[in-house]
Amino acid sequence: MIRVAVVAPAMAVRAGLSALLSDGERVEVIADAATLLDLAPLPPETDVLVLESPEAARSDLEDALRSANTPGILFLVRDEPAPVQIMDGVPVRSWGVLSLDASAEELLAVVGALNEGLLAGAPELMKPHLFHLPDSERLAADPLLESLTERENEVLQLLAQGLANKQIALALSISEHTVKFHISAIYAKLDATNRIEAVRLGVLRGLVVL
Repeated sequence: MIRVAVVAPAMAVRAGLSALLSDGERVEVIADAATLLDLAPLPPETDVLVLESPEAARSDLEDALRSANTPGILFLVRDEPAPVQIMDGVPVRSWGVLSLDASAEELLAVVGALNEGLLAGAPELMKPHLFHLPDSERLAADPLLESLTERENEVLQLLAQGLANKQIALALSISEHTVKFHISAIYAKLDATNRIEAVRLGVLRGLVVL
């Protein structure tokens, strides 16, 4: 069961999101609040934080996450950009962006992907943030220690699409063990420590096509 906390200023929005997310099988909404300050500290068992709060400050997010174990964060936006930059240095496992009008199916799919530590969301909303995360200029100019192989490039592209190891294995007709081997090689060559970082560094170096 994926445990979710919901933050949205309007009570009607919180109620609607809770209803859409509480499917009874995969997701359970364990907390909700109007602001991050109202929620702080986030329940430590939270797997994913769903945040509809464009004005959220980094300090508020840090306070909310103080007791949590590196959850994923799903930003829900209307027309304004998602404040992904506030996550710089904040311990989160994964992040994503969706429209506040996203369907229950979209919400559940992205929450599931974030729980697995993947980068997930609406491509048109996420793409701008991948190019404006910290250190982009330095990383773009920093050459790889070793070039990725053709297969490693294929795996990196699928990582960027949010696919899990099993899905990558099926897509490339290889074993999950081989997928893990390629991902480890990608991490080493990009100097990354997780999937999100590998995708981000791949984008900044022009290796990932969005």
